[in-house]
Parts: sequence; structure tokens; C-alpha cells
Amino acid sequence: MPSSGSSSSAVATRAAGPGFVRRFVSEATVFLLTNLAVYYSVKYLAGLVDPARKKRLAARAKSDKIFERLGRDKVELTEYEAIVAGEVVHPDDIDVSFKDIGGLEPIVDSLRETVIYPLCYPELFEATSGLLSAPKGVLLYGPPGCGKTMLARALAKESGATFMNLHISTLTDKFFGESQRLVNAVFSLAQKLQPTLVFIDEIDAFLRERKSMDHEATSMMKSEFMSLWDGLSSAPRLVIVGASNRPEDIDAAFLRRMPKRFPVALPAADQRRKILQLLLAKVELDPTFDLDALVQRTHGYSGSDLKELCRNAAMRTLRERLRQLKPDVPNFIPGPMRARPLRNADFVPGESTVVDDVHALQLD
Repeated sequence: MPSSGSSSSAVATRAAGPGFVRRFVSEATVFLLTNLAVYYSVKYLAGLVDPARKKRLAARAKSDKIFERLGRDKVELTEYEAIVAGEVVHPDDIDVSFKDIGGLEPIVDSLRETVIYPLCYPELFEATSGLLSAPKGVLLYGPPGCGKTMLARALAKESGATFMNLHISTLTDKFFGESQRLVNAVFSLAQKLQPTLVFIDEIDAFLRERKSMDHEATSMMKSEFMSLWDGLSSAPRLVIVGASNRPEDIDAAFLRRMPKRFPVALPAADQRRKILQLLLAKVELDPTFDLDALVQRTHGYSGSDLKELCRNAAMRTLRERLRQLKPDVPNFIPGPMRARPLRNADFVPGESTVVDDVHALQLD
């Protein structure tokens, strides 16, 4: 008669037999597959409700196209670098150069010497010492409409550097700590794409003077930006370019990191002359047109104001020509149309304009 010990060992042997092993493997496989299905389902659904999902996908698609045109399609990007990469502008997409900017020749010459040449010929400027390397930061400041943004874009075009037009909204995120990671991605991506110009328009709104009442997330983002900016010694071909209408609002610590500062003031008479010559170069002018009179009349105008004034003058002549047409005629076939040449009177319209109203307030 078998003992109880031998019967229990037989039961254990049967339990550990091939059938038990198959059942265990089958149950474990089902368990793993179920958990994987739940994980990816939750991840997919979370991605659908993520408000930044479309933004990330659009930034990734845009960056892929730009990197392919730059010949750097093999650059590996992190998740945050892919978001920032949407701010990169291909040099061919920049439609302004130094020759399109009138009246700022001294600033252009200085930018060539201090920024473009060190970026284009680093071996020449780094051969002696770090004293001749490109500055960490450049500040363009002055009244609005005087060409600060055009200078930054032309700087990237002339130097052949990668232009990153950084918007502050790209760095802001509702989740704690994400803004710091995005700031880190700005510098890591810029180093991968050297030479790089990182342009921040209205930099005073982002790097304004720090106060105790600032939000913690904003303070941490500024601190992260400052510490990474200090580490640009490992990236000698990376320059931060800022533009501001209110340089006095920028924190002193950030101003120290922009040693090259260029005031872009309202154009003087000779500068207005060069700007008007550029704007009217391809426009037909009346033989009686007096450029000197127009230069004197536009005292206090910015470059943007002058462009708007010329556009309004050209539109006035076009409006006169359109009023002469008769599109209500049944068989009307429009032929070649030409507006009359511009006269000085076209730049002094009878009706009030925004430009005149603004300067009437400023000059009174």
C-alpha cells in the first residue's frame, strides 16, 4: 500500500507535467499581451487628447523638410529638439540681404567684422586667442520700424548660418519643468547646427528684469537660459541676437551677455534718402518728382513708415486707374494697364492716413 508521501510526490509530478507548463506559458503570454495592449491604448488615447500633439507633429514635419534642404537629414533629434526645430528657417527662405537695407551701413560694417567673419572663418579668429571669437550675444535696440529684424535676418543670410527665429511661446508649457527642457533643447539643437544665429525679437519681454514676485516657472526658465548661455564657450559658432524697443527693461545679467549693442535709431535725412531710393528703385517716377522735398517732409519717419508711405502713394495712382475702367460693359476685355508715374503730390494725400496721424501726435 503506497504511503502518503509517495502519493503527494506523484501529485506534484503530475502538476509539474507538460500540461501545467503549457498552461503557465499560455497564461503568462496572455497577461503580457493584455498589459501591452492596455499600455499602448492608454498612450494612444492620451496622445489624442494632448493639446500639443498637433503642434509637435507639425514641428516635426517642418523640421524634417528644412533639415533635408540643409543636407542634415541624418541629425538625430530628441523629442524637445524636434519641437524647437520648427523655429529653424532655411537661408534660402530669407528674402533680405544687407543690400536691401538702406542707411545702416556703419552697423552693417560692424556686424560683418564682429559676427560674420568669426562665424565664417573660425580658424582665423581662434588661432590667436579667444579674444577674437564671435560675441556670445548681440543686441539691436531702438524705436520700432527701424530695421532691427531685417538686420538680424540679413545677418543670417550673409553669413550662411542657420537662422533660428525663436518665439517665446515655443518655450512655454503648462507642465512643470517642460520649459527648462525646451530651453535646453534650443542650445543643444543650435550646437548641432553650427554656425547658428538664434534670434529673439522683443527680447525685453522674455528676459526682463527679474523680481521676487515673478512666477517660479518663469524664474527657473530664465535661470536655465542664463546658465546655458554661459556655456557657449564650447560652441564658438553660436550667437544669440536680440531685438528690443525697451533695452532698459532687460535684466542687467542678460545685458552683460550681449556685449555688442547697436542702436538702430530713426533714420536721418541721408538715411531716409537711401531708404526711399531703395523703395522707389523699380517704380516709375514723374520727371517733376523731387526726392529732396520728400526727404525733408518725412522727418521723424521710421523705415517702416517710409515703406507704408510709398505703398500708399503707389496705391493712390492705381486707384485712379481702376476708376477709369468700365467692367460693366458686356464685352469688356481688359488690355495692358499702366498707372501714371508717381508725383510728389501722391505722397501728401488729401485724406488722413495712419502714418500722418501717428507722426502728428509724435511731433506736436
